[in-house]
Amino acid sequence: MTVDDVAASRDFLLTHFGYTQVTAADGFASLTRDDAAVDIVLLERGIEVLPPEQRDQRASGLILAFTVTGIADHEERLRKAGAPVTMPLREEPWGERLFQVTDPNGIVLQLVEWA
Repeated sequence: MTVDDVAASRDFLLTHFGYTQVTAADGFASLTRDDAAVDIVLLERGIEVLPPEQRDQRASGLILAFTVTGIADHEERLRKAGAPVTMPLREEPWGERLFQVTDPNGIVLQLVEWA
């Protein structure tokens, strides 16, 4: 994901989502979790390792979704930790329960629990 402030998104994911940093350099961070199927790579907007047509793009319209159990406990934990809950916990008619938090760069992280 291309963001303006790599450290802000990195710290948010380390603090609130249990990621660890695998490697980092100026304008770059690679994050992982032992139990996650997806690693996250953060790149600073404008970084020259990206092709020219991608350098000024920002992560937008992207929602990282995590399937969890005990979703109400996760929402409470994140609220208490100061993570901005930008969509409160709700249940959809088809049984999905979800809420969203947004990191300092505007990346939306959605937690989902299926009934």
